[in-house]
Amino acid sequence: MDLKIFDRMESEVRGYVRSFPVIFSKASGSELFDESGRRYIDFFSGAGTLNYGHNNAVLKDRMIEYLNADGVVHGLDMATSAKKYFLQTIERLILKPRDLRYTLQFTGPTGTNAVEAALKLARQVKGRHNVISFTHGFHGVSGGSLAATANSKFRKAAGMALGNTSFMPFDGYFGPDVNTIVYLERMLSDPSSGLDLPAAVIVETVQGEGGVNVASQRWLRELERLCRQHDMLLIVDDIQVGCGRTGGFFSFESAGISPDIVTLSKSLSGFGLPMSLVLFKPELDVWEPGAHSGTFRGNNLAFVTAAQALETYWSDDAFQQGVHAKEAIVRDWLENLAHSYRDAGLSVRGRGLIQGLVTPPGEGLANRIAHRAFELGVVIETSGAHDEVLKVLPALTIPGEQLEHGLEIIERATTEVLAGAGRRPRTLKVAGGV
Repeated sequence: MDLKIFDRMESEVRGYVRSFPVIFSKASGSELFDESGRRYIDFFSGAGTLNYGHNNAVLKDRMIEYLNADGVVHGLDMATSAKKYFLQTIERLILKPRDLRYTLQFTGPTGTNAVEAALKLARQVKGRHNVISFTHGFHGVSGGSLAATANSKFRKAAGMALGNTSFMPFDGYFGPDVNTIVYLERMLSDPSSGLDLPAAVIVETVQGEGGVNVASQRWLRELERLCRQHDMLLIVDDIQVGCGRTGGFFSFESAGISPDIVTLSKSLSGFGLPMSLVLFKPELDVWEPGAHSGTFRGNNLAFVTAAQALETYWSDDAFQQGVHAKEAIVRDWLENLAHSYRDAGLSVRGRGLIQGLVTPPGEGLANRIAHRAFELGVVIETSGAHDEVLKVLPALTIPGEQLEHGLEIIERATTEVLAGAGRRPRTLKVAGGV
């Protein structure tokens, strides 16, 4: 595969092409095809951008229909028919059924734009500069969002001091027996802790880039209690694990909490089109007109496909139930695999259709498994501070047979890599069907 033009003309900053060194030319559903016609099963989903698969036919047809009718494509923040219908649809199908009252703000096109706006708003509302973020958290790589991102690889590229953020231990950071909320509560309650009272806390319910670390529902409820007790806003960053990734449309639904601010992006458009959104309680809307702007905060094609995705998949509970059914298949498969290699130190964690096969840090096993899986025809990435987690992130719409085929390849890749490391299975794996 000739990648010379990319090597010659594109910056060294490119990343995913190094993991997947082919030229992709076609995509459909949960399949990618390279220029030679080879097929790959997609367990990467554009880092969570393609929850409904590549070139989803229903969304594509609606977008083409809109284009053929000369619908407005670029509209800044002007009122358009496409935006009107999206607002009506998300209110009718998502907000009202969940008894959520949020004002919507359309920001620039990427997730980091939404986080920047959320942090700015929180600081304006509370009149305080400090924000609490968490170990292993990822919120973007621009200015304020980078300051709230924990990974040193991203932070050291900033070229400037990153401040106004205090990092606290995420749920499970010190192991299962340490309740990190107790630590945070002590820091907030002690006037000599050195912690400036924050305007807000920003949290992912599942840390995707951080290693598929899952916050328990109890921990999230306790975090909300602390926010109320200490006059801090609660921001849930649902950019990677929202839009159905954990089953419910919002990842925080099952915890029964009510965030003050929510950020959405990635799969919000449903079609891989750039779109970001901040939802916040109406009383927080202290913005002056034009105080937070951007040329591409009105992607009308994204409004069209986003509304159609809501109509198609969120009109009843069937889609959500399907996600949970597939979650059980993936979870069982990975746990059987980990059990088969108990001496390899494997474990499994995740929620919904973001599941991680955790390997011992420092051994490079997850990267080797991902590399071998790609050679065998599965696109999959790793995450975590040491890239120690193989992150299984298929489309929520992936057919059962295709899901199992991909898992079989993951199992084969894992078996081959562990065999090369001198580890053999102790038990035979028994996998259930779809």
